[in-house]
Amino acid sequence: MTSKDQPAAPAPASPSLANRYGGQKRTLSGKAKRTILILSLVAGMGFMAWISTSNATESVTFKDIGYSTPDATLAEIDFQVTKEPATAVKCSVKALDSKFAVVGWKVVDIPSNAADAGSDGGRTTAHRATVRTESLSVSAVVDSCWIPDAGQ
Repeated sequence: MTSKDQPAAPAPASPSLANRYGGQKRTLSGKAKRTILILSLVAGMGFMAWISTSNATESVTFKDIGYSTPDATLAEIDFQVTKEPATAVKCSVKALDSKFAVVGWKVVDIPSNAADAGSDGGRTTAHRATVRTESLSVSAVVDSCWIPDAGQ
């Protein structure tokens, strides 16, 4: 074989770090950094304004006070509801057995009330609901409360 018939040897790799790992990363200019900062601040202020105005809607909260089981077919639950006095709400209550299975469930209507009823200017009122159960319950709780739509 002659030297013309042999394949050419590969060229040696360049020892430059830029060739091995790539060139230097470009950094943002000062103007680009300021623009990103200003846009971030404007977006953050917009988000905070949206959060603060979205909480202006009416809300309902509840608190379990206690329960009793007069017999194997009834459970009574005492609870408080905090809402605007002029607002009527509905609350679902449930009775549970020792394995936390629901053995009784009921939706309770909480009507609007006068500002002098209850405490906190009529916002917090106490209620008692009686729930029929299919077996002995060991606890009773409020599951949720909501403001019904006008059509309900």
